[in-house]
Amino acid sequence: MNRRELFPIFGALALRANAQQQVRLAANSLAAAGASAQKAARDEDFWFQVRHAFTVERNFLNFNNGSLCPAPKLVQEAADRYWTITNMHPSMYVDELLISQTEPVRQELAHEFGCSPEELALTRNTSEGLHNVIYGIPLKAGDEVLTTTQDYPSMITSLRQRERRDGIVLKQFAYPTPPREPAELTELFVRHITPKTRAILVSHLTFTTGQIFPIAEICREARRRGIISIVDGAHGFAHLDFKVKDVDCDFYSTSLHKWLFAPVGTGFLYVRREWIPRVWPLMGAPESLSNDIRKFESVGTQPMAMRTAIGEALAFHHSIGAERKWARLCYLRERWEDPLRANPRVILRNANDPRQSAGIGAVTVKGVEGPKLGEILEKKYRIHTRARVIPGEFECIRVSPNLYTAVDEIDRFSAAIEEIARTA
Repeated sequence: MNRRELFPIFGALALRANAQQQVRLAANSLAAAGASAQKAARDEDFWFQVRHAFTVERNFLNFNNGSLCPAPKLVQEAADRYWTITNMHPSMYVDELLISQTEPVRQELAHEFGCSPEELALTRNTSEGLHNVIYGIPLKAGDEVLTTTQDYPSMITSLRQRERRDGIVLKQFAYPTPPREPAELTELFVRHITPKTRAILVSHLTFTTGQIFPIAEICREARRRGIISIVDGAHGFAHLDFKVKDVDCDFYSTSLHKWLFAPVGTGFLYVRREWIPRVWPLMGAPESLSNDIRKFESVGTQPMAMRTAIGEALAFHHSIGAERKWARLCYLRERWEDPLRANPRVILRNANDPRQSAGIGAVTVKGVEGPKLGEILEKKYRIHTRARVIPGEFECIRVSPNLYTAVDEIDRFSAAIEEIARTA
């Protein structure tokens, strides 16, 4: 056997996780019964099968999937297989076997996102993709970039650095948490646009409270005015059910190790085709790649085993179905929020509105600082969340359960918040 025969045979012999087969069969049964996504979201028999596809710790609840989601067992096994191949003969098998396998991954991701494969660069995370854009788009001294006070700190830091380096101007504005209507967010962006605004950075869902922004309206308004639209999609892809045409942005970057359940260190950057030759890559690329999306992948040695396993994460995502997944995430958030809405000592930071919130929520207990609330939950109740502090605006914990979270675990969280509010 020569090495060119090794990879396809190795892949063909790899065993699929039985859990995925059960999920697919259960999903097919739901579809055959004509169950809507909303009805499927409450079918605990189906989600029982999904839960058993994961190998998560059950004695310490993870309600911080917004930072990093665990991969299901079949994705872990795929990454292990490709890592084994890597270590069999790294320089030969990575160059001649694994690198070539990333093109099908690019094609599958592009199909899922609704763009051309020639508009999608494979990256390691959202920040890497957005840094390519922030440092690569043509901006000169005095040009303004507009964003909010709740956009991701890494992006704000990069824009501040470009301020110091090139003399551009970063403008930020605060918004109500939550707003009354999505249109309020569009109006705020439009209100803060000036003749010097050259680019808008907007989160699909914010990293603080999971607020969904009406990015289609914002991006289309930006295009109408000749303004570049950049979307931080860290929490959007494989969480919300959408295609790029529904967003209509110039740039979109996401992390696949969040809501797609792909291996850590995977992501992608979408660049509208006409922008590819106009943006400098973050790291040097040959002139021959000037018009090629792959110039944004010129970052040196990369985790090819992790990247090649993205295909298994996509397969698992398809087994569940994007609409069912979105509906379940919304249902879990509503379930933990509903008992708390009438509590006068609890402040919910997101609206119970599918246009504004999906699987991520945020909560404040009056009299308890956000980091302290997270500490109490972790030490006393063995529930892991993430504190978020926006200076001068609010403190909270971000709450992000996932498909493997059982409803009794959701109820356990709500009861813990009520007890803390009662005794604070």
